[in-house]
Amino acid sequence: MVSNQSFIRRYPVFSYYILTFTISFGGFLLVGGSGLLAGTNWETDPRFQIAVLAMLSGPPIAGILLTFYDSGKVGLRELFLRLSRWRMSAHWYLDVIIVAPLLQVVVLLILSIFSLEFLPAIFRTNDKMSLLLQGILIGIAGGFVEELGWTGFVIPRLLKKQSIMSTGVIVGILWGLWHLLQMIWVGISSYVTVPPTVFLPLYFISSIAALTAYRVLMVRIYKHTESLFLATIMHASYIFSTLFVFASPIKGVPFLIYSCAFTAALWIVVSFAIKREDF
Repeated sequence: MVSNQSFIRRYPVFSYYILTFTISFGGFLLVGGSGLLAGTNWETDPRFQIAVLAMLSGPPIAGILLTFYDSGKVGLRELFLRLSRWRMSAHWYLDVIIVAPLLQVVVLLILSIFSLEFLPAIFRTNDKMSLLLQGILIGIAGGFVEELGWTGFVIPRLLKKQSIMSTGVIVGILWGLWHLLQMIWVGISSYVTVPPTVFLPLYFISSIAALTAYRVLMVRIYKHTESLFLATIMHASYIFSTLFVFASPIKGVPFLIYSCAFTAALWIVVSFAIKREDF
């Protein structure tokens, strides 16, 4: 009979995902399940934010626990060594910071030619400094806790046997599915005039496709730098731009148009990256 420890060492990535999804989905449903089932508006229901916080506990808890279980103190020391690896060439910082905000601004500004409802949030608010600070602080916090799991534990292990593209696609799809309960709650408040049977699948597919493309780009950065710090900053940049500073308060058809356009833009960047190097 295989012991728990030998199973984890034999299937570390599988063990990580089982533990992460159990903690995250369990926490989300425990705190916000009643609101999710009732279909309340995620923007006004305080249970949503608490549920997201509970969901965020999965990756860091699973990443740190399994690192210690699999590799002991040496593994933890190596994990935090990668987190402190910040001395990198300036072009790597440019790559991790600029991709998400630049693409989102370009997509939204092009779409705003046809409708001003696509204007980014930073252009709409009078309190720009508060929006920027909120985006930076929450982006860094969210990127830090998540990447302790995704890049801290999973990606180095997959890269031993998989290519950048394969690793990015595997982690990206599962990263997207990890957001599923959150997306369902947002989706049932956002379909407006679009039938939910049409809106929700398109919303899920485009969101997961966008996260997968972005994760491929993140894996590329990590492959070259082995820096968990840069992965955290790149994740923070995505949260900063897509959820706060450049987010547009659109729903229904306009949201689907934006989501598909942004996803397409990300995959175009991935295709250019593929041509530049061996994925």
